[in-house]
Amino acid sequence: MRAYLDHASTSPLRPIALDAMLPYLREHFGDPGRLHHEGRVTRVALETAREQVAAFLGARPREIVFTSGGTEAVNTAVGGAVARHVMHAPAGAGRPRIVTTAVEHSSVLDACRREPVDVTECGVDRLGRFDPTEIAEEIVADTALVSVQLANHEVGTVQDVAAVTAAAGDHDAVVHVDACAALGHIPVDFASLDADLMSVTAHKLGGPAGVGALVVRRGLRIPPLLVGGAQERARRAGLENVAAIVGFGAVAGSLDDAARDREANQARRQTSRILEAATALDGVSQLGDAELRLPHIVCLGIDDVEAEPVLLGLDQRGLAVHSGSSCSSESLEPSPVLAAMGVDADRSLRISVGWSTGDDDVERFGGAFGPVVRQLRTLRG
Repeated sequence: MRAYLDHASTSPLRPIALDAMLPYLREHFGDPGRLHHEGRVTRVALETAREQVAAFLGARPREIVFTSGGTEAVNTAVGGAVARHVMHAPAGAGRPRIVTTAVEHSSVLDACRREPVDVTECGVDRLGRFDPTEIAEEIVADTALVSVQLANHEVGTVQDVAAVTAAAGDHDAVVHVDACAALGHIPVDFASLDADLMSVTAHKLGGPAGVGALVVRRGLRIPPLLVGGAQERARRAGLENVAAIVGFGAVAGSLDDAARDREANQARRQTSRILEAATALDGVSQLGDAELRLPHIVCLGIDDVEAEPVLLGLDQRGLAVHSGSSCSSESLEPSPVLAAMGVDADRSLRISVGWSTGDDDVERFGGAFGPVVRQLRTLRG
């Protein structure tokens, strides 16, 4: 029996999501944009899920645009905000600018760097925290977009997003918040964030992969990324993935404040035990903010041994953990998040728990981590 401790990459599908999805994988297949009975059945399911997700996010149902996941939501936000700025800019306006941070997810940074704009990536301290004042100073008349994360996907540090949205209020810059890592683990309320756009994904909290949403503030118009159809109120073309959206809605509907808090408290207790066991070993430390962090993520710095052989050693013992950010392992490059923090990007290990994590999984990690690291240090000489 394996212990899965990589929920920050993706979380197993919750039974409530699977049960909700099955009818729409088997018998209810109609196009929700059609007027026949089959279409009406899926339309009702689609709009019910929209209401569930909206309530979960502190948004209005009409503000929810379903996407294929967080990456598409991010790309729609970035490209749409820049296109909106260009369309509305007065004659002779300067080159558009994007302000973001060096610890954003690769989907955000790559989308920003692809646009024909000037991109400012503000730095962070050794805990992974950006300075809202520094970001505010970079927001000028030609700023098309400010994109910041609600919490870091790798070290778990929770950011002061409210200060950024307040600073951007004096300009016409669109503010996008990437809440993919935070959703389901800390309160996420679109209205109180006072942002213009927010991206989320379902699979990191036990929903199905392949579905997410972009929350678009009422009254804001941005060009769609995908064209060729009038789905999602002409904001995202293409037949909706009804089964996945229904699964997303089912998870969102099941996680009221009390349920989310129960899971967060359990995650905090489990990651505290993981941290205690790991740091009992010399040369192991916690990376990121120890207090203002996502409850389900622990990122460790390990002296005298690279993280990849630790990961492989734990994998051989039946434990799944992760080293580096969730989208960087295929390139085998050091984590840009940790590099921006000024810590050793080659010697980090991320352990993340979730709804399916049992205390026995935590115990297995505690029993395996020390022997693996000590053996590797011995081999290293």
